[in-house]
This record gives sequence, structure tokens and C-alpha cells, in this order.
Amino acid sequence: QVQLVESGGGLVQAGGSLRLSCAASGLTFSSYVMGWFRQVPGKEREFVAAINWSGDDTNYADSVKGRFTISRDNAKNTVFLQMNSLQPEDTAVYYCATRYRYSSTIPREYGYWGQGTQVTVSS
Repeated sequence: QVQLVESGGGLVQAGGSLRLSCAASGLTFSSYVMGWFRQVPGKEREFVAAINWSGDDTNYADSVKGRFTISRDNAKNTVFLQMNSLQPEDTAVYYCATRYRYSSTIPREYGYWGQGTQVTVSS
């Protein structure tokens, strides 16, 4: 059974950094695109970043370009989101998700989701 477990969230001051991790199991990790999304209460889930199965193609939301970096370690079945220069607007629950083969920015096109990890940025 596919499982995605996020970790690494927490409270950080504006301008600081966090690194999120998502450990995957139950799938052939290297064949799946991994994505990060975030959601604030009262708003739709928002695309943050995605990385293809080989790790050589990435995509970022405009709001995080230059600040966030997505990467993956297929040997460890783990995807990371390095978040630098965090701002209060980045506060959200961050979700890891996966879909087979092809990248997407659309939440409904991802078949599996983790439970989320809270990121709170104070000002």
C-alpha cells in the first residue's frame, strides 16, 4: 500500500529556513513524479513544486522560485523541499504527493497524498 509521510515542518522566523522530507513506500519510487503542495485554511490546495522521476526536471510555483528547492533521493525513497527565505505568506500545511511518470501542477492529477506537515513562519 502506498504511503507518504511528511516531516520537517515547524515554526521558523521570517527569513529562516526549513527542510521538509517525504518518505515514500509501497511504490516504485523512481518511476513516480513527486510534488509538494500547500494549503491554508479557507483556500484551495496550491502547487508548490514537482520533480520528475529522474530528478533532472523540476517545476516551481512563481511564488517560491528562487527560494525553494525540490530534490529527491531515489535510493532512500525520499523527496525533499528545502525552503529558504521563508515569509509569513508561506505558512501552510505542506503536503507531499505522487503520480506516475508525468509531472503536473494540478492536485487532482496526483493519486497519493501524505497527511501534511505544518509550516508556520512568524514575522
